[in-house]
Amino acid sequence: MKKHLKRAVVDEFRQKVIPNKVLILLGARRVGKTELIKNYVSELPSESYLQLNGEDINDINLLKERSVNNYKRLLAGIDLLVIDEAQNVPDIGLILKLIVDSINGIKIIATGSSMFDLSNKLGEPLVGRKNTIYLFPLSQIEFSEVENFKQTTENLEEKLLFGGYPELIQYESWEEKKDYLFEIINSYLLKDILVFEGIKHADKIYDLLRLIAYQVGKEVSVQELANQLQLSKNTVGNYLDLLSKVFILFKIEGFSRNLRKEIVKSNRWYFYDNGIRNAIINNFTKLESRTDVGDLWENYLAYERIKKQNYKKIKTKNYFWRTYDQQELDWLEEREDKLSGFEFKWNENKKVKIPTAFKNAYPEAEFEVINKANYLDFIS
Repeated sequence: MKKHLKRAVVDEFRQKVIPNKVLILLGARRVGKTELIKNYVSELPSESYLQLNGEDINDINLLKERSVNNYKRLLAGIDLLVIDEAQNVPDIGLILKLIVDSINGIKIIATGSSMFDLSNKLGEPLVGRKNTIYLFPLSQIEFSEVENFKQTTENLEEKLLFGGYPELIQYESWEEKKDYLFEIINSYLLKDILVFEGIKHADKIYDLLRLIAYQVGKEVSVQELANQLQLSKNTVGNYLDLLSKVFILFKIEGFSRNLRKEIVKSNRWYFYDNGIRNAIINNFTKLESRTDVGDLWENYLAYERIKKQNYKKIKTKNYFWRTYDQQELDWLEEREDKLSGFEFKWNENKKVKIPTAFKNAYPEAEFEVINKANYLDFIS
């Protein structure tokens, strides 16, 4: 039996499927975009919607002729057009603009697993004609709908090791979960990047991901990565950019209000999912035998916080903070003019004080240590 969790975006999704607007659903491959749409259209009469796939050449050909007459024929009697993996359809932005502008009452959902293509192709043509929703691997917000506190506590290790890809729920054994994650990184993970023109070194992208996986939550020097990979600094910069646009990595910048001692030039990189990170380095060892539990904990809190901000519409900028003499904060949020600093600690007994330089520079800022005792308030 397939198990389903109610996705955090469901209500917003329903509200944003509206006539003569395009709803763009963005997220990594296999995070459940198609499933979300399937559940939505299952309540509609089948004759009222048309579903196309941007990876099917026949479907692409149906959209090829960019004329009002062609689209009127195609969408006669159709209320809702769904295009999966829309980033693969040439001129998709112009096509959707023409449909939205010329067919009265049409509703459109377009999904994409790659932001670089969809944002570029949809940006200009769809100004004022689109809404965008992001979907991530399952979040603690979603798990907490079906777990009590005891279960959440018991399942924490599994989440730190295997992450939140929805299909993992179907697998009972850790072996099956591992196999599924290896399948994802081998078959899906880089699919959108590798079709992108100009990518010559698929193996180098995996090497880059491995290097980042070992430096989660630490400052990363692009020049150093370039030296290790024997690539140019620009190429590595481009790869990192692409990896963030297909929702594998995200970047956190250093914060400064111009104290001379603050470090701002370097970035920290996190994975959107611990399961992907662990599959990349082929390490699913239990927590008690690991040396990187602190890294897993920090990566987990970082991406769960990002999901929470997104799903709860919390507008904030995220940073880390560090000075040249090694005083640092793992996570810093700036909301309007308010600063909140956080230190992530796996060990609950570890006493942590706010860094003196930070306290002196930003006396108004709040400070909190996030550990196993209070982390659920931080992420859900």
